[in-house]
Amino acid sequence: MNTIKATITDIKSVDNLNIVTFKSNGLSLKMMSLDLSSAIEIGKDVVLYVKPTAVGIGKNLSGMLSYSNRLNAVIKTVNNGKLLSTISLKIDDTVLESIITVDSSKMMELKVKDEVVVLIKSSDLYIMKEKDA
Repeated sequence: MNTIKATITDIKSVDNLNIVTFKSNGLSLKMMSLDLSSAIEIGKDVVLYVKPTAVGIGKNLSGMLSYSNRLNAVIKTVNNGKLLSTISLKIDDTVLESIITVDSSKMMELKVKDEVVVLIKSSDLYIMKEKDA
């Protein structure tokens, strides 16, 4: 399960649309959300969640991307199945899992210790739970 411990640092809202900014181990993450709970406020500690199938991987990137969340990572493991690959990624003291197609894994020649960029759309990041103070 992909979980990230974070603290809310900013909330921007227009009508029911919210962009919430988090800090986690010095990294900045953004989440787009509709109808936030009233308990969600700046300074609150939370646990974020992202599905492994929503964690993209970039290698040798250049140019601009629309992804709000771009995190430098190192590949810990690559498990190629018949159709899908499960990639374990280390970002500081956080480990995330990405599930991509075997074709993509092989095309990118992903291997252990490769330096890559983790890509997560702001609409794919969720607050799984609020941490008690």
